Amino acid sequence: MPIKIADKLRELRYVQAVAPVLLQFSSSGGMDIVYGIDSKSFSDVSGGFVFLDGHDLQGPDDILMDDWAAKAKQVTANGTFRMLDHDFHVAGIVEHGKGARIFMQLATLQDLSGSRDKASLFFIKNTRSDHTQAVMDEMRPVFPGYEIRPLKDFLSLMTASSLPGLDAFIESMIALAVSIGFLVILLSMYTTVIERTRDIGVLKSLGASKAYIIRALLGESAFICVIGIGVGIVMSYAARAAFLSSFPTLSILITPDWIVRSAIIALAGGLLGASYPAWLASRKDAIEALSYD
Repeated sequence: MPIKIADKLRELRYVQAVAPVLLQFSSSGGMDIVYGIDSKSFSDVSGGFVFLDGHDLQGPDDILMDDWAAKAKQVTANGTFRMLDHDFHVAGIVEHGKGARIFMQLATLQDLSGSRDKASLFFIKNTRSDHTQAVMDEMRPVFPGYEIRPLKDFLSLMTASSLPGLDAFIESMIALAVSIGFLVILLSMYTTVIERTRDIGVLKSLGASKAYIIRALLGESAFICVIGIGVGIVMSYAARAAFLSSFPTLSILITPDWIVRSAIIALAGGLLGASYPAWLASRKDAIEALSYD
């Protein structure tokens, strides 16, 4: 888009600041988003960078790198990083969370990408957050055909959940895992009932009711499931630590909500799988069970 659009945007009511940004992808040491920015306008819109080391952009060959990218690429402030067939000076390391991993001067990225006087997107800061819809409504007739989104919608596009078909794939994997767990528990408990036929006969001869035998087998199944849930949670945290040590720019969240839902699914699948063997054990005849070899 022509960068002169920024001047038109600044004339709109309720607009406090506008930051043109040129977006570029880099595959140097991994796939990263690079922002070409004007330092002042970008700071006006975003609130500025939090510097962990080094200083802001000064020369045309300066870049800023966020802490996650710097850790992944083993880069430090005042070092050199080659990207887009060009050697850059790492001016500073900043805190992550500003929309990209790497930042450079807007003019520099325009020259490198052959996009002089162009921008990929414009960030707009309003005088108040509740003016967002009013500004968007005013922009649409002025810029017909352009994509206009509130920032929260734009950020949602950057998450894994926005990938087409990902939710369906995850749900399919959960259903497959529950089915396998159900069959494993069913087979294990059925085998247990066969192996303990004489024990069940002894319990029934001593006066154990059908309900008692069902509770005993379901209780054993629940105990095994609780142990499995604990081991699974520990393995999940271990897997996350292993991935993050190899790929520091990944963001893997294990939330309490996820733990509760996975525990409920595992427990329900285990108890469901043990229900039929427990019911089968409760119906065994005591005399036949005692004579079972």
